[in-house]
Amino acid sequence: MSAGSQVGDVAVVIPARNEADRIRATVAAAGGLAGVGLVVVVDDGSADRTRAIARDAGAVVVRHARNRGKAAAMQTGAGAVSLVDQRERRERPRHLLFLDADLAESAAQAGPLTDPVVAGDADMTIAVFTTTVKLGGHGLVVGLSGAGIRRAVGWRPVQPLNGQRCLTRVAFEAARPLARGWGAETGLTIDLLRQGFRVTEVEVELAHRATGTGLRAQLHRAQQLADVARALAARP
Repeated sequence: MSAGSQVGDVAVVIPARNEADRIRATVAAAGGLAGVGLVVVVDDGSADRTRAIARDAGAVVVRHARNRGKAAAMQTGAGAVSLVDQRERRERPRHLLFLDADLAESAAQAGPLTDPVVAGDADMTIAVFTTTVKLGGHGLVVGLSGAGIRRAVGWRPVQPLNGQRCLTRVAFEAARPLARGWGAETGLTIDLLRQGFRVTEVEVELAHRATGTGLRAQLHRAQQLADVARALAARP
């Protein structure tokens, strides 16, 4: 921990929807990361026991009565962290580490994402997974996002849609409002780089649930594609 830093300088925010089978392991692993003093789970309109299990695992849980999407969950989670910071009268706001709910035990490997931010060497880190998962057609959306970011700012992340990111509160607030839904990460990268914030990629041994090729998965990717295209259209 850097000189002058406070205990629990990092808060983990986990957007979750219908992740009852993995959320307990994800919360437990995230809560054990060095420097983490708070884990917030945003239950984004789940129809299963995600909320109850996350709370039982030790997370602060905020619930959306209906599904509002990734960006809304990220902003709700960041807002919850801010309220806790104020209640604790912290001198400086916690950094925000966003993790997917389906990482399960592998979330314990997310620590390297926080190091450059806590040390003051980066304003945002983006994870590059070293573990390969089956994309099932996901490459089209990745390609659109990566190419769009490169056109906008002259740099292309290796994994532009990766939701595992750590950033300072100042950087997060500078990027609000986030791009809608699954366009959040694409918009976040462009907006911060255009404002001169320092963004770096970090390799981590994280792994989430492999995506399939069924109808539900294809509909999900179609929504991702639409959200990313919308984020890019708003950032010519």
